[in-house]
Amino acid sequence: MHVPDGFIDAPISAATGVVAAAAVAVSLRGARRELDERTAPLAGLVAAFIFAVQMLNFPVAAGTSGHLLGGALAAILVGPYTGVLCVSVVLLMQGILFADGGLTALGVNITDMAVVTTVVAYAVFRGLVKVLPRKRGSITAASFVAAVLSVPAAAVAFTLIYAVGGTTDVSIGKVATAMIGVHVLIGIGEAVITALTVGAVVAVRPDLVYGARGLQQKLKLRVGGQLVDVPAEPAPAAARSHREVWITGLVTSLVLAGFVSFYASADPDGLEKVAADKGIAAKTEKHATADSPLADYGVKDVEDARLSGGLAGAIGVGATVVAGSTVFWVVRRRRTADTSPVGTGV
Repeated sequence: MHVPDGFIDAPISAATGVVAAAAVAVSLRGARRELDERTAPLAGLVAAFIFAVQMLNFPVAAGTSGHLLGGALAAILVGPYTGVLCVSVVLLMQGILFADGGLTALGVNITDMAVVTTVVAYAVFRGLVKVLPRKRGSITAASFVAAVLSVPAAAVAFTLIYAVGGTTDVSIGKVATAMIGVHVLIGIGEAVITALTVGAVVAVRPDLVYGARGLQQKLKLRVGGQLVDVPAEPAPAAARSHREVWITGLVTSLVLAGFVSFYASADPDGLEKVAADKGIAAKTEKHATADSPLADYGVKDVEDARLSGGLAGAIGVGATVVAGSTVFWVVRRRRTADTSPVGTGV
């Protein structure tokens, strides 16, 4: 659903840019509360993983493919505010390095793919976990439903943006029907990926899943006629270390982007297909970084398609994890400064 330059006119592109900037600013502040000793080391990795999985287009209908948006996954793993930042970092890397998603449309893409998906998904997720049984399976089930709904929600948001700022004269009703229809199918793929990933992390390190915090009921003993909490046993040193999880996640991301992506569907994704069929793409503009050495997810002057795509994917994962980790390290440092005795001004 990466919107290219030319789909949306300048005034609405500017307006969504303001919305996106405000959302990122709010998220930077909110992420200070979310990024602790558990989430901070993994937030950059989550961004890199989303980048990698977004390269894996999967077929959803004849001549149409889809890919992960990632808002639901990021929000559940590291928190909604940090999730907005994760997807925003991915979109920025894709737009600058790979000419994927217009630079003038960056505000549209962040608003649609980072903000809408994250907000909708986390709201649905939190609502479900409050009524479902307090067990790990409920986290996975809630993740699935939240991810399913987040994708058509983004399709609706794009349709609304296009209705007020579209550059071609097309039937909004037809655009809405086509966009929502195909993205419901893409949402199923999104849900499968999100549920499998969240379920895998919950199975081995539930303490690392932001959305799972506070769901485990404490054991109680009756002492002297009163119920008291049973002291929690300290986690073993291996469980407390994030290193193995981080390395496993990074290697997985590199394999997905550097190797598995070669076998992804070559069909246009949902937005590209709808844009071509309904005439939305008539005024698409050339990307500002179309001549980038990594444009279209290939390394310039590398003739072998498999090697070119694999190198580009690996570079993208590396750049995203570095950029994301830097952002979250700075935010984490600000949190530490704000909560220190000196920072409180006392």
